[in-house]
Amino acid sequence: MTTTSPSDVRPDPPDSSSAEHSLAEFGYRQELHRSLGRYASFAAGFSFISVLTTVFQFFAFGYAFGGPVFFWAWPAVLVGQLLVAACFAELAARYPISGAIYQWSSRLSNLAFGWFAGWIMVIGQIVVVAAAALALQMVLPAIWTGFQLIGTDPAPTSADGAANAAVLGVILLVLTTLVNVVDNRVMSLINRVGVTAEIIGAVLIIVLLLTHSERTPSITFHTEGAAQSGLFGALLVGSFTAAYVMIGFDSAGEMSEETRDPRRTAPRTILTALAAAGLLGGLIVLGGLLAAPSLTDGHLAVDGLSYVLTSSLGDGVGKLLLADVVVAIAVATLAIQTAACRMLFSMARDGQLPFAARLARVNPRTGMPTAPALVVGVLAAALLLLNFASPEAFLAIGTTCIVMLYLAYAMVTGPLLFRRTRGEFTSTGGTDETGSRLFSLGRWGIPINALALLYGLLMTVNLAWPRAEVYDPAGGHWYFRWFTVLFLVITVGLGCLYQWQRAYRGHIVEKRAPLAAPSESS
Repeated sequence: MTTTSPSDVRPDPPDSSSAEHSLAEFGYRQELHRSLGRYASFAAGFSFISVLTTVFQFFAFGYAFGGPVFFWAWPAVLVGQLLVAACFAELAARYPISGAIYQWSSRLSNLAFGWFAGWIMVIGQIVVVAAAALALQMVLPAIWTGFQLIGTDPAPTSADGAANAAVLGVILLVLTTLVNVVDNRVMSLINRVGVTAEIIGAVLIIVLLLTHSERTPSITFHTEGAAQSGLFGALLVGSFTAAYVMIGFDSAGEMSEETRDPRRTAPRTILTALAAAGLLGGLIVLGGLLAAPSLTDGHLAVDGLSYVLTSSLGDGVGKLLLADVVVAIAVATLAIQTAACRMLFSMARDGQLPFAARLARVNPRTGMPTAPALVVGVLAAALLLLNFASPEAFLAIGTTCIVMLYLAYAMVTGPLLFRRTRGEFTSTGGTDETGSRLFSLGRWGIPINALALLYGLLMTVNLAWPRAEVYDPAGGHWYFRWFTVLFLVITVGLGCLYQWQRAYRGHIVEKRAPLAAPSESS
């Protein structure tokens, strides 16, 4: 499979005009089908972010805890994530390889540290798949009550809503797993069509909400109705919504081995996917606050944007736009599952996972790694079963996935900053497939990188902080209050156990190895 390990390759970029030849220089052979163009690469990043999915899923939460002022957390998170994305764009130009976070971290630090970055990232991605699939509950019952298959209360914070969300999510995961097995081109087509529909729908929603405004933008400076006391507390918890939305832009780099001209394409699509999603999402949040029939009747903090669309625009138009949101949720779940599959494939190809040979196998006809798709689908479906235990699982799953990805991102920006300060990362020089210079931050590399790392670490702490009023409002469920911290500790613990088991097994094999036969000269 490989001729070099990630830690054997130095950060100096090879200068090659052939994507296949470039991949060979990293020690890999072309197995995935290289069929994605620039728009398909953009779609990979944008559909993972999926502004309609995530904004509709977490708008009610952000408003409940932050009030109208939670809007201002949006531009703050966008700026922070753009700093991270700029660093990733540099790395995508120099390392156009599947398993982006794992590969980048390994090559900037060492294989052991990079393995933990990849391990945390892939577990986080599996949790994101489950969280995205749960978003159907925020939309489908609002379109037609027949989608409420269990009980009568569609609110995701109720026992009925939580259980129904799990059922709808499992059905969606069956479909996305099937697509992730079928064919690379089918997956790409669905992604492109879905992203186009999502962008059109997002623009329509923004226009209609802004033209049905009930109040002025000055409302965003009000903290009335916020569950958090004070402006700072409202912004900290309100930032969860923006933080959950603006992750996954690295998926454009994740698909590099399937992208034509990846050194040129991936850096640009990483930045444009995040910028487009950030702009559209911010305008949707603002439009929702301006067009809501009431900010104090309690509906906005429970039903979120679905309530705004159907009550302000009427059932007909509102439900038509909600149907577009359903498409966005389905495509987002597909894209996130695809990204997790590529991470599993990349780590398995280096022999860094259990059952590596099977997980690294690519179907030559479809160009898809089948086993990773099944693993991700099954594990994400298993996570959904937590919703049957308690409605608080909905928030616990969503927040946990954000923390996992933020931490994995920091495990890239941290080693990158270390190499920059030591002068060991050359951000200038090298050309892409067209002969143009590779994307580079130049002299701004160190300050941007330092701010990106600081932002990522602070947000990780903010998101994981075990606030009782956020994670266990009803009381009596300490494990949900500490769910994110416990999940992260268990993830790292399992990783340490696996690495210890590998080292121990290698030690035993080495002890049992027969002595080499003496040479004739002796």
